[in-house]
Amino acid sequence: MYNIMKKHCTIGAGQIILTIFCLLIALALFSNDTFAQVKIRASRPRVTRAVVDSLRALQLYVSNNPDEHPSANYEGDIRGKARTDSTYYAVCEGVMDFKKIMYKSSIDGMEIPAYLYQPLEKRGAKGHAAMVWIHGGVHGNWGTSMFPFVKEAIEQGYIIIAPEYRGSTGYGKEFHEAIDYGGYEVDDCIDAVDYMIENLPHVDPDRIGIMGWSHGGFITAHSLFRDEHPFQCGAAIVPVTNLVFRLSLKGPGYQRSYASQKRIGGLPFEKPDIYIERSPLYGVDNLKVPILVHVATNDTDVNFVEDEMMINALIAKKPNLSETKIYVDPPGGHGFSRRVDSTTLERNDTREQRDSWNRTWTFFEWILQPYLDKSK
Repeated sequence: MYNIMKKHCTIGAGQIILTIFCLLIALALFSNDTFAQVKIRASRPRVTRAVVDSLRALQLYVSNNPDEHPSANYEGDIRGKARTDSTYYAVCEGVMDFKKIMYKSSIDGMEIPAYLYQPLEKRGAKGHAAMVWIHGGVHGNWGTSMFPFVKEAIEQGYIIIAPEYRGSTGYGKEFHEAIDYGGYEVDDCIDAVDYMIENLPHVDPDRIGIMGWSHGGFITAHSLFRDEHPFQCGAAIVPVTNLVFRLSLKGPGYQRSYASQKRIGGLPFEKPDIYIERSPLYGVDNLKVPILVHVATNDTDVNFVEDEMMINALIAKKPNLSETKIYVDPPGGHGFSRRVDSTTLERNDTREQRDSWNRTWTFFEWILQPYLDKSK
């Protein structure tokens, strides 16, 4: 019995020693692995989980979905446009030949409304110089405040056509959402020239200019910087020039009107080629006809830091084709050259407004009116 117990105890002790040995090896391996993991974790930068500010996130959100493009009061805009048209018919009676016309865009056949102003008495064939005048605003439209300046143009013998390019307000939801900033809208405006040539034999196709304000100045510059266009000259007043810079400066509230457009679909960092292509600043090298550009240092819409880019580019690259002037803190800022009494529709002149228009009329007369009959 003693021998049997001794034998079992010997076997049990061996097993215990073997088990302890294995455990020690496992512990050593685990310790080394654990130490290595701790060392690796210690070498990593400490990451602090940010607390998301949901309100700020919502403010910064910019959709690239056309279905989320900012909407408008479409019925209210249509009524407002009807009032504008009615006012023009009233104030133009006996003063000039005014009518609202439609023409088709060469891009897709879209019907483009336009305001057409002519002298009451027309000259013979090719007797009149003409200009395309382009309104500003993202989803803006042609307003009654332009009346006194149109009247001056008609008195000088010009034919004026003002296109309500795609995206303009007052024509319903579909037209509003067709906005194509720096894209098809430029073609819509240039196509106004074809309408005049085809329907107004008294317009001289060799004496046609273009002028616009703000977004309209942007379209003016784009038109003049194309490889081919029908214009002999143009004036861009306080023009938008650089969308890459502009959207960064203006922020998400402004960006939403661009990123959600059907043919843009994103922000500048997502679609850099599109935004550069649609920024006239980068097309200055293509200028082949004279351009006049007036800007204001106190402009809080198209900030001077943006317009200064265009001024500097023109001076550096096209000094012989550009006439530029910087107005220092003029009354009205962005609208310094469009100050009009909303009741009387008469000019609310300042020294700067008079100076800008005197320079503008002289610029166009020099280029477009070499045969101007002052008696007309």
